[in-house]
Amino acid sequence: MSQQHRFRSLQLLVALISYSCLMGQTPKFQPGDKFPGYKGIWFTLGQFYEYGDKYSGGLGTYTAKHVPLSIYAPAVDKTFFVYGGTTGMGDRYLLCMIGSFDHQTKQLSQPTVVHDKLGVDDPHDDPSILIDDDGYIWVFVSGRGRKRMGFKYRSKNPYNIEAFQLMSTEEMTYPQPWYIQDEGYFHFFTKYTGVRELYFESSPDGIHWTEDRKLSSIKGEGMEKSGHYQVSNHLGKKIGTFFNWHPNGNVDQRTNLYYLQSDDFGKSWTNAAGEALSIPLAELDVSARVVDHFSTNKKNVYLKDMQFDANGHPVCLYITSGGHKPGPENRPREWRVSAWSGTTWRTSIVTTSDHNYDMGSIWIDGSKWTVVGPTQDGPQVHGGGGEVVIWLSKDSGLTWAKKRTLTADSKRNHNYVRRVVDGKKPFQFFWADGNPDSLSISNLYFGHLKGKIWQMPYEVPAGHAEPKRVKKTD
Repeated sequence: MSQQHRFRSLQLLVALISYSCLMGQTPKFQPGDKFPGYKGIWFTLGQFYEYGDKYSGGLGTYTAKHVPLSIYAPAVDKTFFVYGGTTGMGDRYLLCMIGSFDHQTKQLSQPTVVHDKLGVDDPHDDPSILIDDDGYIWVFVSGRGRKRMGFKYRSKNPYNIEAFQLMSTEEMTYPQPWYIQDEGYFHFFTKYTGVRELYFESSPDGIHWTEDRKLSSIKGEGMEKSGHYQVSNHLGKKIGTFFNWHPNGNVDQRTNLYYLQSDDFGKSWTNAAGEALSIPLAELDVSARVVDHFSTNKKNVYLKDMQFDANGHPVCLYITSGGHKPGPENRPREWRVSAWSGTTWRTSIVTTSDHNYDMGSIWIDGSKWTVVGPTQDGPQVHGGGGEVVIWLSKDSGLTWAKKRTLTADSKRNHNYVRRVVDGKKPFQFFWADGNPDSLSISNLYFGHLKGKIWQMPYEVPAGHAEPKRVKKTD
């Protein structure tokens, strides 16, 4: 280990000890502890306006910038998934959890605690997941700047969630880890440096990592600060990321859409056309820009998901709106899909919904493209989430039509519908519900693209449990 790495490790150890002392608590749970049920975390940002909070509700599968949250493992015919849990109804004590669904028995495991966040109630600290070639399950637990560190865990045995080992403690928010065949581990993440800045690192073995490298730091004319959020994915050895831009670091004015990709494990970067670009990006109008919303229509951009089409071209799902405040004044909130055709970017509108933080995912199967998300008003109108709907395009995203409403007459809004990597029926996506207007219970659900959904059991005393089928709506 180099002297620089030793110093960095010492800094992080001191930060972790300081963080634990600051929280004034010892962990209630240890990695590998079993937990009696699927209980999602509830959260409020506490930024209230005339029509409610900027965002709140059941946020166990939050944020869109935590990617991925679930992976299907064909070697054992199981789906593994992570989420932000809590200790019980009415509690706001965040536990970073993992569960599994056995496609042979159709049962859910009793969930396992990976990390106890020592009293933190903020789902910005929710985890992400990676499964490597040897079947080891990695859980990347998000931190929040340097005041709350991030953690990397690895399962002690392949395809097994009974025990986890802490591998590192470091500064990282919004973890987006990917395993690239024949290359190793690639990790997009964010650092808080007064603003949100995008970084990446890579490793051949998950143990030895490169230095953090900044991806973008775009500033506008006369602006001293920058900032970005991103969503990413990979197709084979191609790694891609879409990101927005925060003028002068202001997240409430997030706008524009950019795209970068790498075919050589992050050594070099290009735009979608394959034109080489130097990082970190610094120019507002670089050729990596997909859509200019800042100059043309002053629209905010809220990223949701990213995929590659049948030709290996990148596709992004996101919402645009008139501003950050909830309510009618910033309508329309349009669910947009921007896709690279091979020569140019084209954008279509899927539908509209009532909140910037409504979140769903996109699937691509040849010319059939599907979006699943809470696009229909739910019981808490103007709050985050709603009723979950399937939208279908049969012409590669050019036009869209409603296929089916999955939830109806719900007690609480549903939100953050997350796609399973290589998902298999019946567990192709999952999400949580919750009341964005007041503290509530939060249940977890899963379903498939044919329209069937199940509720995960809130109580799992021991062993395994059957999910409960939710009645079909239309």
